[in-house]
Amino acid sequence: MNSSSITRPTTFFPWQKDIAQQWLSHRERFAHAWLIHGQEGIGKLNFCIAAAKALLCENPQHGLACGHCQSCHWMDLGNHLDYRLVLPDALRETLGLTDEDSSLAESDEDTKLSNEIRIEQVRQLEEFMTVSTLRGGYRLIVMGPAESFNTASSNALLKILEEPAKDTVFLIFTHAQQKVLPTILSRCRRLPLPIPDTEQSLAWLREKGVEHADIWLAASSGAPLKALEQSESPVEPLSYWLGDFVQALAQAQLPDMDDFVGRLEKLPKGDWLRSLQCFIVDLNLCQHGLAPRFFPTLADSYKAIAARSSQVKVSQLNSYLLDQQKLANHPLNAKLFIHATLQRVSLNCVRGA
Repeated sequence: MNSSSITRPTTFFPWQKDIAQQWLSHRERFAHAWLIHGQEGIGKLNFCIAAAKALLCENPQHGLACGHCQSCHWMDLGNHLDYRLVLPDALRETLGLTDEDSSLAESDEDTKLSNEIRIEQVRQLEEFMTVSTLRGGYRLIVMGPAESFNTASSNALLKILEEPAKDTVFLIFTHAQQKVLPTILSRCRRLPLPIPDTEQSLAWLREKGVEHADIWLAASSGAPLKALEQSESPVEPLSYWLGDFVQALAQAQLPDMDDFVGRLEKLPKGDWLRSLQCFIVDLNLCQHGLAPRFFPTLADSYKAIAARSSQVKVSQLNSYLLDQQKLANHPLNAKLFIHATLQRVSLNCVRGA
């Protein structure tokens, strides 16, 4: 994915404009700290940066940035003096921002970049907030993901939020609101970003040249940026393996576990687990005579499985997969974890009645 389109946005994504306009229309009573939360892959970082651009704009149009003033020009170049972007070093590298951070440019090539926001990054903001703004307007700080703060950086941020500088606005994004410290949550207003409208997401993906956009979007639980990323990945699409898996279950067969272990061990645990969760949601809908939400092309297979699966056991699978998702970031043996999870799902679906 072209990272510059995310880190140097000129506008909100199509599915963000309405909520952004409504939210930014109250800028005269704007809170000093906002927690922007929602599912991963829907564009929260882009939303925050585009919002920062709008708040710094000298001639906003219906709440959004005009795109033509000097402030907008500085934001597009990434050198606005009243704006800071604070991200984990590893994420900055992924987005192609290492050249803008001297601490990264001078780091040893063998040094593993941190996935946490360091206390030094937060402390650097203290000096930034003591300098007068260029034209007496806002000072914007975009930070996140909020769950990447460690104890030290969280405490440093908390101190700043307790005594906010005049005209300073923090836009903090998170993929997992439940993992954010309660003390930080209590000092932020919250803005939830919903899963984008399916038709808007599909139109955007097709503009990006994504073939079978509906399948990729379904496999990404409705998150268009995740769908685009996966469509550009050399790794087998989630929907492909799931289709084979579900087809075997529909024929009342136990899938070849070794085959699926080999296919899934290359993927992040959280990704294929989410795909399984979507399958169970679809199966539950089918058991109640409703159309599948995530993978409509698998409807016939769902019906065959639903005909012999008990609703109780399907509900139990949903709870089981939620528990497995909590273990996804633990250093478990990947092959054993995949095998155990798929076997549990398979047995409940094949012998569930």
